[in-house]
Amino acid sequence: MLFKIGEYIRLERKQRKMSQSALAKLLGMSRSTISQIETGTVQDIGVRKLIRILEVLDFELRVRPAGSPPTLDELREDDDLL
Repeated sequence: MLFKIGEYIRLERKQRKMSQSALAKLLGMSRSTISQIETGTVQDIGVRKLIRILEVLDFELRVRPAGSPPTLDELREDDDLL
């Protein structure tokens, strides 16, 4: 799941023509942390830090039951990113 969130972060950052370094500086984080989040290799990230990243990119974190099918809105959002 963190890998998928990282993909969304990377795609949005690139769409905004923002470097990892610029995003990291804006958030007060290291560029390597942003890279690890985007690739899903980060060892540990706090929820507050993740929410801060998502807010800067105008995303929100949603919770739904595991295994439930995606909503129509989620499918449309996935299409918009492609």
